[in-house]
Amino acid sequence: MPRQLTPQTRDRLFPDGTAGRMAAASLTAALLCLSLSACVVEPARPAVVRVAPPPPQVEVVPAPRPGHVWEGGHWVWREGRYVWIPGHWRAVRVGYHWVPGHWAAHAGGWVWMEGHWAP
Repeated sequence: MPRQLTPQTRDRLFPDGTAGRMAAASLTAALLCLSLSACVVEPARPAVVRVAPPPPQVEVVPAPRPGHVWEGGHWVWREGRYVWIPGHWRAVRVGYHWVPGHWAAHAGGWVWMEGHWAP
């Protein structure tokens, strides 16, 4: 068991009162760490849109581009209406393949399932 400093030894080692400031700073840091460790962030739930998305627009897919994969255009729901996002190139991730995003029927409406890289 570690020995405790006597008040006389503490005053001799820390004559300017830094021991109290160090203890307060340590306590503050410990409390901050404890409060942050209790934070739980719930993942965002996808918004259910009650209106079915329109059919995809016809896009001219450019010629293949080395090191890239084409992500086709898609509809997004913004401010109460669908807005078309044109297709674009994504840099390839070695060892993964691109799974395109899509609209899926859910809970009496539609939700957008984000595209993602999968092994």
